[in-house]
Amino acid sequence: MSQSALGVPMADRNWRLAEYLEHWLEDIVRVNRRPATYAQCERISRLYLKPALGKFDMTKLSVPVVQDFLNRSLAEGHSVPNVQVIRKVLSAALTSAQREELVNRNVARLTVLPTYEHEEVKPWSPTEAKRFLEASRANAFYPAFLLLVLYGLRRGEVLGLRWCDIDFDNNVLHVRHQLGRVGRELQLGPVKTKAGRRPLPLVSFIADELMNHQAVQEARNVSIAPEGLVFPAADGSPLEASVLVRTFKRICRENGLRVVRVHDLRHGFATTLKDLGTPVRDAQLLLGHARVTTTQEIYQHDNMAQRQSALERVVTELVGQPKSDTVWYRLGASRSRQIGRQAADFVSVVTSSISGAGRGTLTPGLILGKSSNDALAQRLTSVDQVTQACRRTWKLGCVAVKMAVNDSVLELAA
Repeated sequence: MSQSALGVPMADRNWRLAEYLEHWLEDIVRVNRRPATYAQCERISRLYLKPALGKFDMTKLSVPVVQDFLNRSLAEGHSVPNVQVIRKVLSAALTSAQREELVNRNVARLTVLPTYEHEEVKPWSPTEAKRFLEASRANAFYPAFLLLVLYGLRRGEVLGLRWCDIDFDNNVLHVRHQLGRVGRELQLGPVKTKAGRRPLPLVSFIADELMNHQAVQEARNVSIAPEGLVFPAADGSPLEASVLVRTFKRICRENGLRVVRVHDLRHGFATTLKDLGTPVRDAQLLLGHARVTTTQEIYQHDNMAQRQSALERVVTELVGQPKSDTVWYRLGASRSRQIGRQAADFVSVVTSSISGAGRGTLTPGLILGKSSNDALAQRLTSVDQVTQACRRTWKLGCVAVKMAVNDSVLELAA
């Protein structure tokens, strides 16, 4: 009554969480979300939320109660990502209850879970991808593998591709649908986001392979109706993704290739675009990401060789082109103390950051005189810079001496 007197709307009855989850799933999620999203929320509610928290009144659902439930789930052996999904579904339901003014706060958002770091993805290099395409050329799924490797399409997008999505006349491939499992059946539905619905240029090589694939289907009396799938099963029905995955892994094992996930081919495509200097906005549009940060932070990767190359380009731009041959120097007293001190300070700073030693721990002579077994490749840049400084100093000295001698000779002659 006091809340109502203050103008705060109050629920006309106390909802138990189990009752509200039923209402939320049927009247909100099923109507406004994709079938796969509804299936996931229904499963999480049925298996986890209702048995543990369904008996609680929503107004009495507190942070300690939810936190204890999540902690027990972790203790029972559930992985951190799985418990994060459980909390996400509960939080979505409570947010909906807030909109309906049934609760005043979302207690799920106030709980804490351990941080989970995803395993680092190591996609194929261009050499590995090329070897795979050569090894799979004779396979019936070769055109599908081309789209996975050379276009970076998602697995569901490839399996959901229809002949009406391929415009051979205008050389355009339209990504509009994806094939996925919802419950116990395969369903063809629209792509997840607006950004995922994208037209892609159809290069001539890919167009030729798809036309050949179409001719093979016609010879086998497989339906190639406009609404028919480009990659169906033998009987023309939607193809199980597991069949494509098993074939992919078998080809990798038979040819001695590093086995990666099929989705990692998408990471490899994004990384290759980066290495080729493709603007990140273009890469985002090709991959169908809603945000450019997804492209940069998740799908594009690098390695130590690329980092070294980037640093060498910076050195070349700011210092000059390093010599290709490496000359081993021990900093001596044959040059001016000022130049020697500057070069020694520079080497001390650079090599200490590379070797891990503190500044001043190793003298420049010891640093430059190290064996090639001690990370030679990582020290070439600093050595080249010091060598170049020595050469410049020596050349300037020679010119100065020669000019002084010439002036003396001219004075004597006069």
